[in-house]
This record gives sequence, structure tokens and C-alpha cells, in this order.
Amino acid sequence: MNDPLENWADQVRAGDVRAISRAMSAIENRSSEAEALLKYLFPHTGRAFRIGVTGAPGTGKSTLVDQMAAFYRRQGKTVGIIAVDPSSPFTGGAILGDRIRMQRHAGDNGIFIRSMATRGYLGGLAQATGDATLLLDAAGKDVILIETVGVGQGEIEVVRLADCTLVVLVPGMGDDVQNLKAGLMEIGDIFVLNKSDREEAGRFEQQLLAILELVPARNGWKPPVVRMVATANQGTDALAHQIDLFRKHQAGATDRGARELVYWKEWLLRLLQGRLIERTLGNHTSEAEFDRMVSEVAARKKDPYAAVNEILARSKRD
Repeated sequence: MNDPLENWADQVRAGDVRAISRAMSAIENRSSEAEALLKYLFPHTGRAFRIGVTGAPGTGKSTLVDQMAAFYRRQGKTVGIIAVDPSSPFTGGAILGDRIRMQRHAGDNGIFIRSMATRGYLGGLAQATGDATLLLDAAGKDVILIETVGVGQGEIEVVRLADCTLVVLVPGMGDDVQNLKAGLMEIGDIFVLNKSDREEAGRFEQQLLAILELVPARNGWKPPVVRMVATANQGTDALAHQIDLFRKHQAGATDRGARELVYWKEWLLRLLQGRLIERTLGNHTSEAEFDRMVSEVAARKKDPYAAVNEILARSKRD
């Protein structure tokens, strides 16, 4: 009799949408089945190209992802889309209104779309997203687009899972380029100037290019700036061309093997960190108790070191 998990893995590899959806839910819920399934699937990964898309809310990331997905489908490639919302408790959930635009792909079996949100106080969203990319990779998706809601630390951690990171900017938001976070400048492989039909786009682009001149080249690659009007599908071909150039550049880089080792070192450390947190915190401290500790620290009734030591002391008792 065949192993049910092995059958499930075979269905995922065959691109069965229901099997992939079940696996995604297992990953989000941190089910023991998910880990067992991924063990079957892991040897069949390593082919997909992962593109991270980050930027402040309102920059048009979802529309851009939608256009890129349509572009790759026209090229005959299969696409996976993971829309990530690390701050969902504050925004009301992972499925944001502008992502409804992607529903035009709903009847296309060559595209799989999933929104992911933080589940519970143990977090681990980056790990769940990483597992989701492995799943879609094993399912035969040629391109995986990972979209994040904002530009905080959580989002930067998520897009580090990508082979190529797009930073989406819009002229006229805040104090223009001066407000860009240093972290964004460091992780961006390609900068997308969306809504570039705005009057101030030219000045914004010049400011951005001036700042990028100061950023050292990474392995011989200087991040380009691509102008787009995603709502009108203007600049999609140019962006796809730059992504292709970057992919070829990375494939020929002398440190490609070293980068792969760094990638998996970070992955293992992230997995280990998550497991240790779950073992130390999850088995001994309820979410309500943890929230109480957070409140006490915020009110300066308890210092953070005492709170952590209390949690560690509980785990040592067992």
C-alpha cells in the first residue's frame, strides 16, 4: 500500500491545485504533516526562480505582480504568487483589497495564488513563506513572485528568500528618496519607479540614481531603475528584461556557490531559531501569558531580561 504522504507529494509534483492548497494550509498551520511532506518534496526543488517584491503600501506592488504574472504566462511559464502580510493583525488580514485584481488569473491552472498572514504569537512567517516557495518549486512553478505589504524588518526578512528583489517606489510619497530606509537600498537588486507618469517622476528618478551611485556594486551588479505605469501595463517588458539580465549575471557570478551556502545557512539558522522558540515558549507559555508579559514590559513593570529569564526558567523545569 502506498504511503498517503508520498501520494500527496506526487499530486503536488503533478501540479494538482487541491493538493497544493492543502499543503499550503498545512504549512501555515505548522502541521506535522507539512514537514513530512516537504521531506518528500525537497529533492525535487531548486528549479524555480524566486522574485521578491517589496515597497511601501500604495506603491502598486499588487498591480505590478499581476502584470508580471501575466507576462510570464504569455511566455509559457508557470507562476506561483505568495502575497505576504506580516502585520495582518493591524491591517485586518492577509487578503487585501488590491489583490482582488489578481482574480483574473483564477481560472488559469498555470498560476497558483496564496495570501499568507502571521498566525499566532510564535510568528515564523519567513519560515512559512520559505516552505511555501519550496512547495511551489516542487509543484513545477517556473517563477515564484513573493509580494510583501510593507518595508519593515519582517518584510526584508521575507524577501531575502528571493533570488532577485524588486523595490517598488512611487514619486510624491513623503519626502521622496530621503525617506528610503537603508535596508531597502541594500536588498534591492532592481528598483521600480511605478506611477512614473506623475509630474515629479523625473526629479525623483534623478535623486534615486544619485543615491544608487553611492551604493557599492554587489558582485559586479549595479541596481538599475525601471520606470513603470503598472496600471497601464507600461514598462512590464523592460522590467522582465532587467530581471533576465540579473538572472544571467547571477548565474555567471564567481561566488554563486558561496551565495548558495549563505542562503542555506540563513535558512537553517532561521529554522533552528523557530524550533527553539517553539520548544521554549510554545510548550510552557500560553499566548495570553506572553501578552501579559509584553504588557508588563511595555508598562515598565518588568524589564525584558527578567521576562525572558522567567520563560526560560519555566522550560528548564520540565
